[in-house]
Amino acid sequence: MATTTAPGPVRPTGPPAAAGGTAQPKRRRPRRSRLPYLLLVPALVLELGIHVVPMLVGVWMSLLELTRFHIRDWSTAPFVGLANYQVTFDFDSATGKDLVHSFWVTILYTVVSVGISCLLGLAAAVFLQRPFRGRALLRTLFLTPYALPVYTAVITWSFMFQRDTGLVNHVLGQANLVDPNDAPFWLIGGNSFWSLLLVSVWRSWPFAFLCLMAGLQNVPNELYEAAAIDGAGFWRRLRSVTLPLLRPVNQVLVLVLFLWTFNDFNTPYVLFGGAAPREADLISIHIYQNSFVTWNFGLGSAMSVALLLFLLVVTALYLIVTNRRRDHA
Repeated sequence: MATTTAPGPVRPTGPPAAAGGTAQPKRRRPRRSRLPYLLLVPALVLELGIHVVPMLVGVWMSLLELTRFHIRDWSTAPFVGLANYQVTFDFDSATGKDLVHSFWVTILYTVVSVGISCLLGLAAAVFLQRPFRGRALLRTLFLTPYALPVYTAVITWSFMFQRDTGLVNHVLGQANLVDPNDAPFWLIGGNSFWSLLLVSVWRSWPFAFLCLMAGLQNVPNELYEAAAIDGAGFWRRLRSVTLPLLRPVNQVLVLVLFLWTFNDFNTPYVLFGGAAPREADLISIHIYQNSFVTWNFGLGSAMSVALLLFLLVVTALYLIVTNRRRDHA
């Protein structure tokens, strides 16, 4: 007699059931979104079109004898290699001497302008640190030069510096500081440098004030209270509390103001009408004269590349020194 055995229990082949009796789905790895990279594409394209490509074109122009005779068709401009750089760095020639003079004028202009702007910005930021009636109005007034368009502001200053009808000589004459019949010239001669410096400081110090005022917001009041309890006066608190805590802000501020002021073209161009006096011949105007007035774009491009390399070296050295000081501190 044949015997049959009952079949055993069938084992499930699918995924194990959860406690509630339902199958638990497999976990998928989160896919990286491409949206952030897509959003960066317009910025990268603009960066290439506005900065990188013109910079490379400028380097190529510096290797050509690109004068007025070849500006219509660049393909006819002969390749001269480093000849334009040899003319630029030939400090015994008239071109080299003029470039050196313009360089030292720009150095003096930048150092004095940045130094005064930082001092005025720090003084205003410390003065407006504590709340008082009318502080918001003063902040608005202090930031007005920075908010005005550069051309509007500098054109206004150029009218004020006029010898016969300008406001500056009128005020000085009313104060008996100058003779109205022998008023000084402010836009030519030796006074042109100081006029340019005054306009630069007037435009730059509100930016320093804005940055330092933002940095002071992160300084705890408890530090000032503790210093006051220890008997520290205003200057001691400024030297031991305010300035050390503002060091990171000052490092960035000085670098940004240095680069902006050294490369400043709009202020002297608008103030002097494109032909700055020798006493105020900044290197930006000097390169403009060699490029668009004498129509020697190859030589002007070589000067521009040399200026770019100088600023890169100065920036790198500045960052190395400040980072070492920060690490040491």
